[in-house]
Amino acid sequence: MVADAIFEELHAPGTPAPHSGIYKCMGCGWEVASNNHQPLPPQNHAQHDPKEGDIRWRLIVLTN
Repeated sequence: MVADAIFEELHAPGTPAPHSGIYKCMGCGWEVASNNHQPLPPQNHAQHDPKEGDIRWRLIVLTN
């Protein structure tokens, strides 16, 4: 399905959320709700251990 592809996309910190929903940081596991077009949390949302890598947001729950 095409809709499934939106759950595979990774988004940089501070960029506008492409969809309203819950996003998960793939580095530390922190989750945040964000509305469409609002910026995702910035690079300094939480301190990452170097082994966690860069902050990469992934949509995990799509809302209307």
